[in-house]
Amino acid sequence: MKVIICGAGQVGWQIARHLSGENNDVTVVDNNPDLVRRATDTLDVQGLHGFASYPDVLERAGARDADMIIAATHSDEVNMVTCQVAHSVFAISRKIARLRSQSYLDAIYSDLYRRDHMPIDVVISPEKEVAEAALQRLAVPAAFDTERFMDGKAQLMGLRLDEDCPVVNTPLRQLSDLFSTLRVVVLAVRRGGHLFAPEAGDQLFVGDEAYVFAPNEDIPRTLEVFGKVVHKQERVVILGGGNVGLAVAKALEAQGRGLRAKMIERNRGIAERAADALERTIVLNGDALDRAILHEAGIVRADAVLAVTDDDKTNLLAAVRAKSEGCPFAIALINDPTLVPLLEPIGVDAYINPRATTVSSILRHIRHGRVRGVYSIGDAEAEVIEAQVMSTSSIAGSMIRDIDFPEGVLVGAVQKGDKILKPTGAMRIDEGDVIVIFAMASDVERVQQLLQVSVDFF
Repeated sequence: MKVIICGAGQVGWQIARHLSGENNDVTVVDNNPDLVRRATDTLDVQGLHGFASYPDVLERAGARDADMIIAATHSDEVNMVTCQVAHSVFAISRKIARLRSQSYLDAIYSDLYRRDHMPIDVVISPEKEVAEAALQRLAVPAAFDTERFMDGKAQLMGLRLDEDCPVVNTPLRQLSDLFSTLRVVVLAVRRGGHLFAPEAGDQLFVGDEAYVFAPNEDIPRTLEVFGKVVHKQERVVILGGGNVGLAVAKALEAQGRGLRAKMIERNRGIAERAADALERTIVLNGDALDRAILHEAGIVRADAVLAVTDDDKTNLLAAVRAKSEGCPFAIALINDPTLVPLLEPIGVDAYINPRATTVSSILRHIRHGRVRGVYSIGDAEAEVIEAQVMSTSSIAGSMIRDIDFPEGVLVGAVQKGDKILKPTGAMRIDEGDVIVIFAMASDVERVQQLLQVSVDFF
């Protein structure tokens, strides 16, 4: 597949990393020569310095025979014009744009992106993706990472194991025997900074970070088995009233459930805008690092604090300050993945990586086969892929034990009709089944081939 990626920032570079690693023909375009050089020096891609919305630049990037264009520059307007030029001049069939401004995302203006208007096939909103990730973290506070699958009926959860975990030093095979009715699968383990897919004889140890997959009905019992106490979130303090904080506050208000939220925003204008847009959320204008403003927001009585300002260091420090003042649970928005190892030592319970959430959303729309969901784990180390099995897939009609999965690929669940089942070697995968697969980055291309559908499908 020939792909043009416009924008070589964090998201563009990460998408280029994924696609080039799967032997696609990738060209990266950016008006910053340093970013283009970084992409060509570190990835197997072609680079072009120029403005992505200019027709002559796109032509030099190979737009005449490109299969897809991904517009992920920092400008919404450039991304929109790039897709228009790609459609009108070069007839590129698949166009994905990252749009951040809420004005462009309002549902009442969705007709704008029709093929005969502004031809964008998929609109990705980082703020919406991040807000959804924040809500998932709040819903399962015992997990440092979460993602929903199977139409929200199952979840991937990242769980840190401590001394209180009842299943440490227990082989995974024995876990299946002890909890035979529990539909939970340990898909991956991070130990000493290394992520791997465990085998049946492997044990879990204190300090491990386990990625487990379970249907919603089995989550409470799964958390109990892994030594996690479930706390109901009723009071939340949001630090940062920008697009992400505002989206989270609106979603919490829409959920109801008696949940009360307060917000702290340093910029007076942004605070006033948030106050006008929210109905039940109290908005305070002040510095989230100020003890007095935190206490005014009721941080001592809060069940969770969510730090989502536009500065990573502010988020880390504010989360630590909030915990030191009595808040039991802290989530921080972190753009720089190199800061993630610092979270546990300083007491931050969970984090949200905007780049990872945006990249996962884009990957969902560019994977081959009938892929319904993709989640990128860590620094593009692995993916969890949800796909519907087509009749033309090589795995249709095969038992799981007979499928030629690469070593390090695990099946997390299989949905047959309305039932979500724990996979076994003797389980037959049929056409129409929905399957969730964990794969290390090096194995994703092979998994895609197994899920591949015929050309007739497209």
